[in-house]
Amino acid sequence: MDYKKPAEVIALMIQSGTDKGRLNTTDLFIRGSLSGMLLGMGTTLAVTGSVQTGIPLVGALLFPICFVVVVLMGLELVTGSFALLPAAYFHKTLPMPVLLRNLAIVYGANLFGALVYAFLFWASVTSFGQTYASPLIPAIIKIAAAKTTGYGQLGGAGIATAFTKGILCNWMVTMGVVLALTSSSVIGKILAAWIPVFMFFAQGFEHAVVNMFVIPEGMLLGAPVNIADWWLYNQIPVTLGNIAGALLFTAIALYITYGRKKQPAALTVADTKASETVGAEPHLA
Repeated sequence: MDYKKPAEVIALMIQSGTDKGRLNTTDLFIRGSLSGMLLGMGTTLAVTGSVQTGIPLVGALLFPICFVVVVLMGLELVTGSFALLPAAYFHKTLPMPVLLRNLAIVYGANLFGALVYAFLFWASVTSFGQTYASPLIPAIIKIAAAKTTGYGQLGGAGIATAFTKGILCNWMVTMGVVLALTSSSVIGKILAAWIPVFMFFAQGFEHAVVNMFVIPEGMLLGAPVNIADWWLYNQIPVTLGNIAGALLFTAIALYITYGRKKQPAALTVADTKASETVGAEPHLA
């Protein structure tokens, strides 16, 4: 039967987090960079769909394509790791120093990949700065400004809003990661991952890696936003919100209700060490 029950899914979640901890720096950086680029690609696809149709919901339906690619390819997305790695830590199969190292490398790699795609998209949409006629340009500038100075105008309430939207976003993103584990078929994984990611994007919640692309892209295209605006009003509070959402509503909640019960023998510390010798790969982004 294709469907896996919640207790089985959490066991896979713990194993995935444990396996991620064994990846070396090169693998983490390459997979993280590709994820950053893919989320940038998904964002421009969503903006294109919204602009061409005049229906924002179309963009929300399109955006999860990039997330599905990340999941199916087993790439590294820090927002998903915000839930998977803590689950493994709670189960005592992943030491805290390894967890922190992994998150730091993947966060930096996601940022690098997002910035690479930001430059490439700028080059393609403006012909290396020669023309600014694309209707995507004002749309991206508007998004970048709303995500930064738009919050800044509200002071502390704006920063708190970005933090709250970050919580809600990554609750859904990490649920997409977990739900993809409920199926062993490609179609099942696609549908399961698609639904919660569509839910967050359609409601305008805040995703740290998406913002690593869209805000710098807006700046390249002429948005009245500087680096301080980006990090103070968005990137820092959204990242903290993404961590809180993944930790509280996915990692802790699901581990308490399912993960503390008896797990398969393959998830013991001894078996984790044994699997390291044969180079087990992580299950999900």
